[in-house]
Amino acid sequence: MLKPERPYFSSGPCAKRPGFSLAALEGALLGRSHRAAAPKAKLREVIERSRALLGMPADWRLGIVPASDTGAVEMALWSLLGPRGVDALVWESFSAEWAADLAEQLRLPDLRVLKAPYGRLPDLSAVDWGRDVVFVWNGTTSGVRLPDGGWIAPDREGLAICDATSAAFAMALPWERLDVVTWSWQKVLGGEAAHGMLALSPRAVARLEAHRPAWPLPKIFRLTRGGRLIEGIFQGETINTPSLLCVEDALDGLRWAESLGGLPALIARAEGNLALVAEWVARSDWAAFLAEDPATRSCTSVCLRFKALATGRQAEVARRMTAFLEREGVALDAAHYRDAPPGLRLWCGATVEREDVARLLPWLDAAYAEALRG
Repeated sequence: MLKPERPYFSSGPCAKRPGFSLAALEGALLGRSHRAAAPKAKLREVIERSRALLGMPADWRLGIVPASDTGAVEMALWSLLGPRGVDALVWESFSAEWAADLAEQLRLPDLRVLKAPYGRLPDLSAVDWGRDVVFVWNGTTSGVRLPDGGWIAPDREGLAICDATSAAFAMALPWERLDVVTWSWQKVLGGEAAHGMLALSPRAVARLEAHRPAWPLPKIFRLTRGGRLIEGIFQGETINTPSLLCVEDALDGLRWAESLGGLPALIARAEGNLALVAEWVARSDWAAFLAEDPATRSCTSVCLRFKALATGRQAEVARRMTAFLEREGVALDAAHYRDAPPGLRLWCGATVEREDVARLLPWLDAAYAEALRG
């Protein structure tokens, strides 16, 4: 069997773009202050290219923030929440962490957690749009995504706060129905870690300027000064020191995406990879998607479960399979997330080549057979 040329199927940090080499980073402004004119222009370029590629409305703000997507989400939660009750949607690990922070750290007095087990979505019709709503677009650890934004009220009173880290650049986001969107460089475009992106609608900005949180805000979370938005954050003046090497890498990924044809091409690549896996799953006698509804299957973090294997054997078989795949050099970092049901998790985002997915699939059958023998 042929092996994938690039066996990189990690769900974060994710595969670099095809053809990447360190030569792509030769333009990095190393040894420079990020506040100097030329480095600051590079940071602004990341912002503007990202805005254009995603089709973000002109009146939204977009900034680079510290601590990856986690930092961007926490900044939004700590800075915006409090004036209204909050509905938190939970169906996988990271959404559960956001809900836990709201309950245990911010200690919101009016918090509802709408929860579903791995493989399903919560009852979206139960969401109250008179409240602020916190949710992920794509469950990175469950492989379950929202099929569309039709469940989000266009005339909502509360804010729609969306963690889109494994969705941005691979799925269509309905900007008109969102108010806060976050992601990181290390997902769909294969950038390096530690930097997050925070996008704010005019409604979110109005909340920031009108609301003073009841809890102390660390400097790293502060988005306003004197009741006004710190506009510099959204013009390349980052709160803490960014890596200009990572900035150059982010620009390389954005330029690559543009060269393909932009967002439609990125979506097509990810959806094409998912379609290959779906064809294989339909023929498999042992593998199934963790996502129960085909409309909710992620095209980035594709999570597989065992069809009929005894529960007591699943974790060990999954461990043996991932060890086999790594030993053979055909799929690195393909283990299920530690809190998820045992199985495999394959990143199939836009930087993963279709041919590599096609070559991997027969190896999954070989890995399963080998794991059973073990």
